[in-house]
Amino acid sequence: MAEEKKPAVDLKSVPGSVDMMNYPTEAGYEEYMFDWEEFKIMARSTFKTQFGGEPPSREQFKVIKKQGFMPGHDTPEDLVKTMDETGFEYVCLSDVKMWSYYFHHQLIMDYGIEAINDMVKRGKGRIIGAASYNPFRIDDSLRDIEKAVKEYGFKFVYMHPITFGLSFSDAKLYPVYAKCSELGIPISFQVGHSAEPLPSWVGHPMEVDKVAIDFPNLKINMSHTGYPWVDEWCSMIFRHPNVYGDISAYNPRNLTPDIVSFFNGSRGRDKVMFGSNGYGLGLTKGQFLDLAIKDTTKVNVLGKNARTFLGLK
Repeated sequence: MAEEKKPAVDLKSVPGSVDMMNYPTEAGYEEYMFDWEEFKIMARSTFKTQFGGEPPSREQFKVIKKQGFMPGHDTPEDLVKTMDETGFEYVCLSDVKMWSYYFHHQLIMDYGIEAINDMVKRGKGRIIGAASYNPFRIDDSLRDIEKAVKEYGFKFVYMHPITFGLSFSDAKLYPVYAKCSELGIPISFQVGHSAEPLPSWVGHPMEVDKVAIDFPNLKINMSHTGYPWVDEWCSMIFRHPNVYGDISAYNPRNLTPDIVSFFNGSRGRDKVMFGSNGYGLGLTKGQFLDLAIKDTTKVNVLGKNARTFLGLK
């Protein structure tokens, strides 16, 4: 595990924080993404600053992580220790499934519920599991979701439909909305563009409008701010009582002023949630606490809203 630079703010000034969006790599899952063309291109474009404009080798990737970019932890136990040090009560680990839309036509990210369940058990109640969904394997996915929730205690579903080239209102996604409603759990998914060369046009937040109306009792989280359609992301959150959003995938200091203004105001303060996206619990929380926002906003976004969304006590 890489050592994060200690932020100037007191990370425990807002205890009980919840990380709504993270990956199994945060708790020891070893993954090297750059065998896939999508991630090679991402290293040359979206993340060229972090990777020097070229996909890193396996050894180079280890060095980059040690230097602090998506550093992760060696074990779930190490993660819990960092959570104690940074004032996090819960971290959500998601079984993200991503599809190669153009190059490979197969899953390029697929952790599996068994790996996450092992981390949940070792987390002693501090790690929350999220199942995922493959719209090209609907029956198999629904069985996994039911098992994850009923047997393993997972709290929600996180999916990545835009990587499959599907909008949020596509018929292939309605079975998972119905299953989540049946199980009484919320659903979360990425909105906006993708960091990888994957379809972005299907990620427009306004497509959530149809889903929120068809499933008024299903709590929905639009992850990753909806950028570049930020106004539409905000619109869906304050318009629909069952729609939330999270600010993961961006370091808080890089959030646009309109996003910060939205969740610091009455329209978004009760509906926006925090997520580190694996960028470092201390780093991201420190940057968030350093924003010029109200104390009430800090408490709500860092934990209170996620508890409401997930149905936690």
